[in-house]
Amino acid sequence: MNTDEQHTRSMERDRSPSPVRGGGRRSRFVRPGAAVAAVAVLLLLVHTFAAEPFRIPSGSMGNTLKAGDRVLVNKLAYRFGNLPARGDVVVFDGTGSFDREPSRGTDYVKRVVGVGGDRVRCCDERGRIEVNGEPVDEAYLYPGDRPSAVPFDIAVPEGRLWVMGDHRSRSSDSRDHLGAPGGGTVPVERVIGRADWIVWPADRWTSLRGRDG
Repeated sequence: MNTDEQHTRSMERDRSPSPVRGGGRRSRFVRPGAAVAAVAVLLLLVHTFAAEPFRIPSGSMGNTLKAGDRVLVNKLAYRFGNLPARGDVVVFDGTGSFDREPSRGTDYVKRVVGVGGDRVRCCDERGRIEVNGEPVDEAYLYPGDRPSAVPFDIAVPEGRLWVMGDHRSRSSDSRDHLGAPGGGTVPVERVIGRADWIVWPADRWTSLRGRDG
């Protein structure tokens, strides 16, 4: 092999690694950026359509929920034809029912006691709330609380909910809005979702499903 041939082959060998190294460097910078963007989009979609954390602002749902608890709200629970059921703990926008005018901080968390078509009254001779003439065993009530100190008898309109806090003596709920439009009931379309999990603090991590008494 003459000197010219050796020089030519040496140049060919020297050129070949350069594009490979350049492509590797570009991929290392591009791929992490794409992954971060994909995660951000996924989190946005989950927050918007699937689940959202909610901070409990007061003790009106004690002892089930305590002030400062964070719950995970299932925003898909009432999609696809599903409706809130008695015993569900729901987060809803109180505009037009609990709040006459739109304002900041109109989201509430309460328990569904009556749904559309139900007759809810308080109380029977043993002090229990009745739904459609049947007493409700409310094992979730705050210890020492009566089901209600306020008597009421309401026929829940279709498409609306009668909601109450578990800490009845500390809860401002449907009973406090009997004279408002809807008689204290909340439109189903104002429900943001169902509170399914306590996720914070860590020592209170638990499911809320199946705890309806």
